[in-house]
Amino acid sequence: MREITINGIRYQPGNLAKAESRDEFEKSVIDFALQWFGNDNVIEVKTSGSTGKPKRITIEKKRMVSSARMTLEFLGLRRGDKALLCMPIDYIAGKMMVVRAIVGQLDLLTNRPSTHPLAGVGADDIDFAAMTPMQVNCTLHDAAGRRKLGKIRHLIIGGGSIDSETEAELQMMPNNVWSTYGMTETLSHVAMRRVNGRCASQCYTPMNGVTVGTDENGRLTVLAPHLCPGKLVTNDLAVIDELGRFRITGRADNVINTGGIKVQAEDVENMLAATLKNDFCITWKADKLLGNAIVLIIEPDSNDETTSKAIDGLPKYWRPRAIVKHDVPHTETGKIDRAAARLVAEGKQ
Repeated sequence: MREITINGIRYQPGNLAKAESRDEFEKSVIDFALQWFGNDNVIEVKTSGSTGKPKRITIEKKRMVSSARMTLEFLGLRRGDKALLCMPIDYIAGKMMVVRAIVGQLDLLTNRPSTHPLAGVGADDIDFAAMTPMQVNCTLHDAAGRRKLGKIRHLIIGGGSIDSETEAELQMMPNNVWSTYGMTETLSHVAMRRVNGRCASQCYTPMNGVTVGTDENGRLTVLAPHLCPGKLVTNDLAVIDELGRFRITGRADNVINTGGIKVQAEDVENMLAATLKNDFCITWKADKLLGNAIVLIIEPDSNDETTSKAIDGLPKYWRPRAIVKHDVPHTETGKIDRAAARLVAEGKQ
């Protein structure tokens, strides 16, 4: 595991240090590969910051190797298979694509992260790619991108939930499409669910060596000693079936207590998504009478009549008490920035 193939060129630590990159993104990948081949036994990774300030954590390389092998085995990837890296290298998802390429001796193709990750890429022989829901959604709405997307043998989607409309379109794809569950602390995904084909499911299946459960508050717990020490208690609310598979119902920190009624922000978003086509999110702000008042943040160019009809279709206690026309804040990895959304709702951003 002392070599890597990047954009058709095989490198070892010696010639990797002298490599001339074609662009800044390829340079960042080469820099990380050099760090990986260095003498330190740990790597520093930045969290996404979707629910608070991003932070940096230190991870043992041997645990990242275990995570990489788990994915390679699950998808049946082999030496020489081509993998596309089109996600930022600063975060665990991007870093793990590089580690998988090293561990599995995959041929790594890099393309600068953007909302159109297949632009300028020939996808005919790509065996494996990872994308965010935003990247997938934008690609599906581009005819050329959609055709390319369907040619990727294994497409994994992580970093956020897939909306119902996008999922319906993905179910028509001829390739293998997977939704992943994981986080920085679990070194990318620890469970997968098939989005299309005969095995499509709304439930995630834990990968080898991963055990899940729930705590007294219904939050998902993850035990994966080869990836992270101790039992991890997540902020995700989950229901586990008799086969040990689980379905995420929302985040514990996205429960809005409004007038004594507990409302899950994701439930409201899922119901509104059937009607609203503009980017939006549900959050809340302090309210003297209710404790917390539900707030809808929606793009400035949204249609007021359409928005009003969508809200009227919600259960009484789910209806937003305020509508804020504002660009929905997102993190660098495409997730809704929930902390920033709260500030927008409070008029502080």
